Order: sequence, then C-alpha cells, then structure tokens
Amino acid sequence: MGMGGRVGTRYPWGDELGDAWPCNIWQGDFPRRNTLADGYLTTAPVRSYRPNDYGLWQVIGNVWEWCADTFSPEGGGERVLRGGSYLCHDSYCNRYRLAARSSNTPDSSMANAGFRTVTA
Repeated sequence: MGMGGRVGTRYPWGDELGDAWPCNIWQGDFPRRNTLADGYLTTAPVRSYRPNDYGLWQVIGNVWEWCADTFSPEGGGERVLRGGSYLCHDSYCNRYRLAARSSNTPDSSMANAGFRTVTA
C-alpha cells in the first residue's frame, strides 16, 4: 500500500523527515523544550504544510485522526487513531507514519485528537 500516493515510503513525502519540517510534530527535546522550528506549539492551521500526492492536507502530525475502524479485528470498544500529533517526537513516537495505528475508546477526550471531514 502506498503512503499518500507513493509506494514503499515511510512518509507521504519520502523516507526522511528532512530539515524543513514537513509536518507538525514536536521539535526539540521532548518533553522539556519545543524549539517551535515549524512555528507552532500546538496545532497548526489547515494547509500549513504541502498536501500529499492525493491532494490531502496534513494527514500526519497536528492531531491524531479518529477512524471508524475498530482496533481489534474481533471488534471491541477501541477505535483506530492514525497520523500522530503535535506531541509526537521522532525519538519515541513513530506513530505519525500513516502505516502505524494507535487506539483509544470513543468516549476519550484528548486535545491532540480530531477527525477529518470529507466532501464529495
């Protein structure tokens, strides 16, 4: 499965984070100091980063995105979260890769989670 239109890459833009912060994650020494290298302490405004090859904006970083899928194939109460958030740091959290999944219960409240609306 391709990541954002690219086959076999770790991120929608390639395999490396690079120097130009292509997504909103924690920059600096987590959790002590965020250097704000991308200009944002928490969420970044829509369209702050380039879209992926499918034209979707900010599909990783910024906030975790709730998915309709259950985390376990057998069902259960936990739902899938994808994309990571502004609290992810490369040293401990690789979950901002699109291929990675996390989970939580739908009644959870988190400042770093949201959902994506799509119109046809």
